[in-house]
Amino acid sequence: MNARFECDLAADSTYLLHFWEHSVGSDHAPMALRADWRGQLRRVHDELGFRHVRFHGILSDELGTLLREQDELVYSFFNADSIVDFLLSIGVRPFVELSFMPTTLSSGDTTVFKYRGNVTPPRDYRQWATLITRLVGHWVERYGVAEVRRWFFEVWNEPDLKSFWTGSQAAYFELYRQTVTAIKAIDEELKVGGPASSGNAWIPGFVEFCRSHRLPADFISTHHYPTDAFGEPGDDTETQLSKSRRSVLRDEATVAHQQADGIPLYYTEWSSSSNPRDPLHDEPYAAAFIVKTVLEANGLVSGYSYWTFSDIFAENYLPSVPFHGGFGLLNLHGIAKPAYRAFELLRGLGTGLVPTAGSHSTVDVWVVTGNDVVTVVCTNWALPRHPIAHERVRVRLTNATEPSAVTIERIDSRHANAKNEWRKFGEPEYPTAEQIDQLHRASTLVTQSQRYEYLDGALTFAFVMPPQGVAVLSAQMNGGNRHTPAGRAS
Repeated sequence: MNARFECDLAADSTYLLHFWEHSVGSDHAPMALRADWRGQLRRVHDELGFRHVRFHGILSDELGTLLREQDELVYSFFNADSIVDFLLSIGVRPFVELSFMPTTLSSGDTTVFKYRGNVTPPRDYRQWATLITRLVGHWVERYGVAEVRRWFFEVWNEPDLKSFWTGSQAAYFELYRQTVTAIKAIDEELKVGGPASSGNAWIPGFVEFCRSHRLPADFISTHHYPTDAFGEPGDDTETQLSKSRRSVLRDEATVAHQQADGIPLYYTEWSSSSNPRDPLHDEPYAAAFIVKTVLEANGLVSGYSYWTFSDIFAENYLPSVPFHGGFGLLNLHGIAKPAYRAFELLRGLGTGLVPTAGSHSTVDVWVVTGNDVVTVVCTNWALPRHPIAHERVRVRLTNATEPSAVTIERIDSRHANAKNEWRKFGEPEYPTAEQIDQLHRASTLVTQSQRYEYLDGALTFAFVMPPQGVAVLSAQMNGGNRHTPAGRAS
């Protein structure tokens, strides 16, 4: 065996908070008015358990939140309410990103994306505060304060980048001060946070600003991708990734957790790359990356919002190719990518993470207990251009009872991989209804029986892991090996 791991099921476990289910990302607010977007969000809530959704542009001109008509400011929350009404109707709550600047309040004409979100500071911060007061106050009146207390209000998006904020850091801190003051005046228990930065930026400065000015910060939010700051200008995504580090997001989250200094940390964007046209987003590579990254983040973050749940996404344009490397877990036709199935497998995990011994250059193993099931999660993942091969894996669990059944589910080049089936069709840009049905079938997880050995309280599994693959083995214990994990999080 090339990769050997051992786990004592009698050892104390740590609590595996399903923090990745807290939130998921989307494009910008007007997309939430589309029927297909709504159908896909309902599905990821029902099947993957996502409880909040975050998107850009709730204040944008396209949504009509604040406009100027004959020198009069006109506030219209009709479209915003339509979105929130739908979210609440399916059991999803908004993670409200307060952006972008309504043109009538803007201090300049710099915009971002095809939909031209204005990224300049307000020319009058008092008018900005009035907008926030009226919008949030309206929502409290419409939905009730108890409901809105369960939402999150994040001030802006990536203000550390000039493409998203033309002002200075001091100008952003003033925007935060005005925003948090306005919202807390409505109700002190409403949750407000920032700095909504890219690449873990500005966290120490933001924490210090809030504390020195006695401003509340209910959460710290930031973003990260393994392509951040790797490679040289002009490098393609694969080159950037090849120069990244194997567990870079875990390492960054460890530092950010320390910098947050006790304030809950939420990553409101992350993915396997920041490229909206990265072919790896559609492939098993992304699934293995997701499983490894999520399980490595346990204990560091309170929420981990994957970017995004759907390829119904038009920051530049809405493509028609079924597999175009988009951020989504679901493609345009609602076909589940391997990344989607990764979150499906993660949702099925229990909450007791048991220490596991063993190491390998590309293979990782975690053991999770809960509800009379012991689950072995295995990934065989490497960055592009790094050596990776089929690996024979052996996992030995001690202090185990004999299971009544063991099953295995896989994601790899041959399993839960609709893009591979699409290639067999000749990569049609507009697949037929019959082909779409076949792609749905090719995307599903298949549960198979798994052989095992049991001797003197030791349960042993041996299996082969393809490159960039995921395998989840579930052993039904019928009342054995069930214990409460230590350090349960709220």
